[in-house]
Amino acid sequence: MKKFKNVLCAVDFSKYCRNAAERAAEIARFYGARLTLLHVVEHFGVNRSNVLISPEDIDPRYYHEQQAKKSLAELARSLDYDKVEQEVRFSTQAAKRAIVRYAGEKNTDLIVVATHGRHGITSILGSTSYGVTHMARCDVLVISAHHKN
Repeated sequence: MKKFKNVLCAVDFSKYCRNAAERAAEIARFYGARLTLLHVVEHFGVNRSNVLISPEDIDPRYYHEQQAKKSLAELARSLDYDKVEQEVRFSTQAAKRAIVRYAGEKNTDLIVVATHGRHGITSILGSTSYGVTHMARCDVLVISAHHKN
């Protein structure tokens, strides 16, 4: 069986990513691997509309980065694993491309992602987990939205 050394868990702070993060931590703990929690802010352009509106005196990029770092730190603490790295990346492309690129840069052995449980054509066209599964050059574990701990 392959021994994982670098486990990457892509998180979007949805209710589904918690299960994926917990599973990634279990696997990392089992193998003594490094675990990285990665959040990608996708399509971040200068003239983008803000889902999270930053205060007018704070740069939107800085604001989003700080919010994401805070959420990553909270998630990392809750996993109770001491080898957790946290990374926020901004991308002008889809998150799936940024996740796969990051995994390649960091010699990732395993990517863990969660599905949102969508069905039909929208699940295939817009699915980050689907894209990561088909583009990654390493193993990918997809945690179902219907997974129960």
